[in-house]
Amino acid sequence: MLRAEALSKQYGPVTVLDDVTLDVHAGEIHAIIGENGAGKSTLMRLISGYVHPSSGHLFVDGEPMHFSTPHQAQDAGIVLVHQEILLAEGLTVAENLFLGRELTRNGVVDDRTMRRIAAEKLGELGCRVSPNALVRDVALADRQLIQIGRALLDAHKLVIFDEPTAVLTGDEVERLLEIILRLKAQGIGVLYISHRLDEVQRLADRLTVLRDGKMVGTYPGRSLSQMDMAELMVGRELTALYPPRGNEARGAPMLRVRNATVPGYAEDISFTVHKGEVLGFAGMIGAGRTELFEGIVGLRPAHASVELDGAPVHIRSQREAIDAGIGYLTEDRKAKGLLLQERLAPNLTLSALGRFHPGLAMNKRRETDALEGAIQSYDIRVKNLKVNAGQLSGGNQQKLLLAKVLLTNPSVVIIDEPTRGIDIANKAQIYTFIRQLVGEGKACIVISSEMQELIGICDRILVMRQGRINGEVSGEAMTESNIALLATAEADVGRAALGGLS
Repeated sequence: MLRAEALSKQYGPVTVLDDVTLDVHAGEIHAIIGENGAGKSTLMRLISGYVHPSSGHLFVDGEPMHFSTPHQAQDAGIVLVHQEILLAEGLTVAENLFLGRELTRNGVVDDRTMRRIAAEKLGELGCRVSPNALVRDVALADRQLIQIGRALLDAHKLVIFDEPTAVLTGDEVERLLEIILRLKAQGIGVLYISHRLDEVQRLADRLTVLRDGKMVGTYPGRSLSQMDMAELMVGRELTALYPPRGNEARGAPMLRVRNATVPGYAEDISFTVHKGEVLGFAGMIGAGRTELFEGIVGLRPAHASVELDGAPVHIRSQREAIDAGIGYLTEDRKAKGLLLQERLAPNLTLSALGRFHPGLAMNKRRETDALEGAIQSYDIRVKNLKVNAGQLSGGNQQKLLLAKVLLTNPSVVIIDEPTRGIDIANKAQIYTFIRQLVGEGKACIVISSEMQELIGICDRILVMRQGRINGEVSGEAMTESNIALLATAEADVGRAALGGLS
């Protein structure tokens, strides 16, 4: 149905995709895997008309095609579900779904019909937001489902998914994978990019591996283990994904939170994290995890009693949280964590300006030294120091954000979705950095939608449900089934099933 032949893309002297050939059959799921920066998204944008190839050819149903715009690709039956959330925040959910293709009746926009269809399409995806809600008021995971719903509104020959489950968890992922399998059964071709290799193994009829912009090869979907895939992606043998837990005893309480309430999101939350400990927070989308910690660090209204290293602290803004010794990595690095149009050095030093720019003078040398140190310490892959943050791959953006937060030398580090949308090699590095933090006597809180990630790196896991802590698991009780039970069942039911865990 689709064939890409010898596709290449250069930006000036830099080659980002080199001589890639692949095809997709009707009713086939063809996965594309590779590290961040391997050229996957560039390939998808070439196929869907967002970028023009420097060389190579595209064929649809055997006919040569050249797409000057995404609209031409859509007219040919090809649609791309972007990795980035590309929605108009000031419009409603229904208006976003139909933006540019509004339904009319007697020359007037038919809002009622659009809202009805929007509710039906989103309901199929398990998204329960109101079609009348403004997108700016909708959670990140629901925004991704809205974007997917927009792409699936019309029938297509080929649907390209670029990291569609990066911000989804549990039931949302299952529903989406079922829909993708339904598209396959309908004879629609699917190109699927994901760093979640379990999804690739489950879905892919064939998979193509890219490394540094070049093809490594195309393989039958179930012929490779997840470790085989990872090693083909990085070009070397990989050791264990999760670093071993330290043998050091848990230290004194570092952060103690009592009766934290974030109106509308979390109520009466109490917990303690100790020096040398990684404390995990699990829960379904909408459980209130992110909002709880945004409240604790002063990013949204909240009420809480907070002690840091035994002393009470009053936090009303993120600046006060930083000054107190609490660092926070947002789940949305692109919209809230980094200035994508700024160079790397200002991004790195933004939270610690006093150290680099005392008074009115800009100490560029000190800032550059800090950036060079961060690049070496956190293995940030960058061609030169003058590129903007938006030009880095997702994994390198995440490492830059981690370096930015740690530059303030916090004693408690809160990391929301530490490896969302990054490849397996960068994941392993992030996990190692987290264990190093607690090995230095810091305390770390990890919020994650990936249960296996929490199990692999945390010493204890608290599970939230409907804005409250529903239970705690540690040791051998840290299993996906136990976490899922606490995330979905009533508190008494969950605790009884787990033998009275508090």
